[in-house]
Formats: sequence, structure tokens, C-alpha cells
Amino acid sequence: MDTRNSRHARSRARGAIKPITIAILAIVAGLAVASWIFIIKPHEDMVGPDTASHPSTPVTLNQQAAPPVNVEAMSLNDLLAEARKAMNEQRVIAPSGNNAFEFYLKVLQKQPGNQTAADALRETFPFAASNVEQVINQRDFNEAGREIDLLAKVDPTNYTLTILRSKLDAQRKTLDEEQQKQLDQQRQQDLATQQKAAADKAAADKALADKAAADKAAQEQAALAAQQRAKADEAARTTKAAASSQVASDNSAAGGGAGETRDAIPVSTIRPRYPATALRNNQEGWVSLQYTVNADGSVGNIEVVNAEPRHVFDSAAVDAIRRAKFSPAMRDGAAIASQQQKRIEFKLSNSQ
Repeated sequence: MDTRNSRHARSRARGAIKPITIAILAIVAGLAVASWIFIIKPHEDMVGPDTASHPSTPVTLNQQAAPPVNVEAMSLNDLLAEARKAMNEQRVIAPSGNNAFEFYLKVLQKQPGNQTAADALRETFPFAASNVEQVINQRDFNEAGREIDLLAKVDPTNYTLTILRSKLDAQRKTLDEEQQKQLDQQRQQDLATQQKAAADKAAADKALADKAAADKAAQEQAALAAQQRAKADEAARTTKAAASSQVASDNSAAGGGAGETRDAIPVSTIRPRYPATALRNNQEGWVSLQYTVNADGSVGNIEVVNAEPRHVFDSAAVDAIRRAKFSPAMRDGAAIASQQQKRIEFKLSNSQ
């Protein structure tokens, strides 16, 4: 084959390709310009020039608090303007009554075919869902439920809603379990506190009972010792009286019947014990007693005639007279029983 013919054919083929390539490039450029003019530019105008407000920007929970607005009184342009403002301020789905989702939904309610609102809702749906998930993790369950219901108005069949509802239920269950655990722990602490209080009370009651038993035993021992002392004193008095009687009898026999006649006389000092209660209360007083000095020198039939104050010093006075030692009254040298009366004074100065 002639090589010159082949080169000429290839040259003609390359010349034919160039116009086709140029035409294709022109068509692509025209489509790009048309997309910019009719699709991208309107959408950028819708979401605003601030790149931070683009739907692809992650939604944070630190959204600016904004008061609810009256969407019913707004026109379509007002609603779209408020929606763009909310997007700029990242109020995509919260707070309630003043967020982009609610504004766009109101636009679709007034004009169901509004493409701008429909596109914005579709593009921001995933990021709004992410916001809901963060709210769930923060356990703001009421707000999460509101936002899920709002997403359902945009795309009720979206599987993301099923996932979000499952997470919401799981978090609620986890919170219930934690609260129940805390309640159980509090009950256990209360029970332990009650048991400790009961144990402390039982220990205190036992200590009081032991002290009362010890005090009673000490009182009984003191009473027994007092009885023993009284018996010893009585025996001593009896012995002395017998001796005195014997002496009197001997004197009478020696005197031939002309013995001594006299009243009974104490042979020991009458010293009453000051009652401890009166001593603590700084009380003073007196007791007037009537008693019989028997022929053997013992004392009996002791009676309280009068006292001031009553029943404070009575027992101490009676005990003092009972412990006193007497020489019996004598008549013609013979010992006889006699009645006597005595007033015993109780002075604090004498108790020292």
C-alpha cells in the first residue's frame, strides 16, 4: 500500500474529530452554566452566603435561643426569609416554634409545590436527624420526641426515624433502670441507717438497764448494812440497860428500900443523820417526838408529834432517838418505863 495515501487519510480523520470535540465541550460548558444559574445559585440564595449555614454544616446543640414567631401571619417570602435566617443561626430543627424546619413546612403547607422548601428539607434531613440523636444522648426526651415528630412530617417512611425512636426508647429504659438502681441504693442506705439506729437504741437501753440493776444492788447492800448496824446498836442498848438495871437493883438492895427517884436521862449524845435530799436542797427544820424509855433503857413507841417541814426529817429524827442510849427513870431505886418528848433540830451548820 502507498504510505502517502495512509498519512493523507489519517490527516483527514483528525480534522473531522476536532469540530466534534469542540461541540461536546461547548455543550458541557452550557450545561454547567445553566446548572449554576437555575439550580446552584437559587439554592445558595436560599441558604445564604454564610458557608457556616450550609446544610452540610454539622448541627450543634448550642443553638441560639429564639422566641417563637407567629408563622400564621407570615407570607411565603417572610417564611423563606425566616428559614434562611434560622439556617444561618443553625436553628435547623430547634427551638420549638422558631426553626428552619417549621418555617419550610409552613411554606409547603401554604404552597405544596414550593421546590425551594422541599429541597431544603430533603437536604437538611440527615443533619437534623443527627441533632435529634445528640438530644437523645443528652436525655432531653421531650425535645427529642418533638423533633422526631417534626422529621416525620417531612419523610414519614424514612428508616432513620425508626432508628431514632429505638434509641429514644433505649435511653428512656436506661434512665429508668438507673433511677431504679439509685432508688434501691437509697432504700438500702435508709435500711442500714434504721438498723444502726435500732442497734444503738438497744445498746443504750441495755446500758441503762445494767446501771439501774447496779444501783438497785447498791441500795439493797446499803439497806442491809443499815439493818445490821441497827441490830448491833439495839444489842448494845439492851446490854447497857441490863447493866444499869442491875446496878440500880444492887443500889436499891444496899439502901434498904430508900432508892433514887428520877426521870430517864440520855447517856449518849443524840446526833441525827442529816438527810441527803435535804442537804442537797439546803433545807433546815425540826421534828418533835414522843417516845417511851423502857425500864431496860431501850426506846419504843416513838411517834412524830409535829415537824417542819413535814416528812422531810421524820425518819432521821426517829432513827436518832432509836439509836440513843438512856438510863431509865428510877422510882425508889427501881427502874421504870417513862414517857418523854424531845424536839430535834436540823441545822445545816450542824451537818458540816
